[in-house]
Amino acid sequence: MMKFRDFHPNIKLRIIFGFFSEIIGSMIFPFMAIYFAVHFGAKLTGILLIINIIIGALVGFYGGYLSDLMGRKKLMVIAEVLRSVSLIVMTFANSPWFESPTLTFLMFLVGSICWGIEGPATDAMLIDVSKPEQRKIMYSIMYWSGNLSIAIGGAVGAFLFEDYLFELFIGMTVMSIIVAFVLIFFIQESYVPKQTSNENKSSKRLQVFRDIFQSYKTVATDKVFILFVIAGLFIQSLEFQLTNYIAVRLHDDMPTQSVFGWSIDGLQMTGILRTENTVLVVIFAAFVMKFIQKYKDKHVYLSSIVLFAIGYTAISYFNNIWVLLVAMVIATIGELMRVPVQQSYMAAIPPDDKRSSYMAVNAFTYQGSMILASLSVTLGAFLSKELMSMFLLITGLAGYLIINTIIPSLEQRVRSQEAANKDSKKEADFLLKEQVE
Repeated sequence: MMKFRDFHPNIKLRIIFGFFSEIIGSMIFPFMAIYFAVHFGAKLTGILLIINIIIGALVGFYGGYLSDLMGRKKLMVIAEVLRSVSLIVMTFANSPWFESPTLTFLMFLVGSICWGIEGPATDAMLIDVSKPEQRKIMYSIMYWSGNLSIAIGGAVGAFLFEDYLFELFIGMTVMSIIVAFVLIFFIQESYVPKQTSNENKSSKRLQVFRDIFQSYKTVATDKVFILFVIAGLFIQSLEFQLTNYIAVRLHDDMPTQSVFGWSIDGLQMTGILRTENTVLVVIFAAFVMKFIQKYKDKHVYLSSIVLFAIGYTAISYFNNIWVLLVAMVIATIGELMRVPVQQSYMAAIPPDDKRSSYMAVNAFTYQGSMILASLSVTLGAFLSKELMSMFLLITGLAGYLIINTIIPSLEQRVRSQEAANKDSKKEADFLLKEQVE
């Protein structure tokens, strides 16, 4: 079985420093909505956060294009250095000597722009330096470490954010500077784009928007990929229902229940379910990963979608605490089975010279599922609980049917990539042998 020491140095560094960055980030950024609401009011904060998401998404498309044009490392370094500068300003804007919520939001926006630049390049770099047989375990480790960092950071941040925001920003700034240092001196460039003539370079500078359009036109004509993104959007939206429609329903419909002398209402139950999900991911990720190695990816993937949909549909309908807790166990097992296989399939889809562009479009899975889950809150005001549970089930079924339709093509791309990787290794071994002789 593949182990951590077998990974490319880029992957090891990404996992290690990403873990510590996410711990500190989880102490700050999940609570920034509260910070802005205190200073700007809830209505304006909602608008500002939407603007932040939209700008980050738009920059992500441009970042994906640039990464395929320039390479990965250069963009990652630029983004991290810019993030370090923005965090220095945010720290100063929340210091004992000076406070500026407006400056804080502007730097918060810069942070989203940095992620739009860096995100697609980072995702593509991980694919560049990993082998097909490594990816399931790689994504499992990253998913596990991400959840653990969120659990640790969120718990600590809940106690420190209000009174120690300045110190938290200092910690985040120091970590960002360390990450920038690691990127500059230790991360290896994983993709060198083909060189073009000076005339072509000049033409690209003059026609950059047309080039971006052409780049994403290629992505948009990949039917398998587009269907994969749509299916992922449907499936992922089920999880986001927990903090949208399901949270509202539990708050309005779930009667207060006593468990071991502790009275639990719908709002508290939402928090308990989120905590349960995070704890289960941290504890059982390795066990589930070992278990699914015995079975074919396509069977694991389709089974995971069924479990995921059943779990969240049950949570959207029932009010009994024990039923809800069991339903979350089912949903989380489905999640743990799905994520590494889904990411592994995603890594096999894009061609080498369009990986970042594909990753940028794939990021819409997250934003689109958030939008769908948000719309469900409005839909839930008009439909009964039964109809909404049916809607969630149909959403999961739609994702299942799409994946079931395209999975032969996904399997073919995985096999093609494995074959290409073997051919590349044989060629490298042959060249090495010639040099030795």
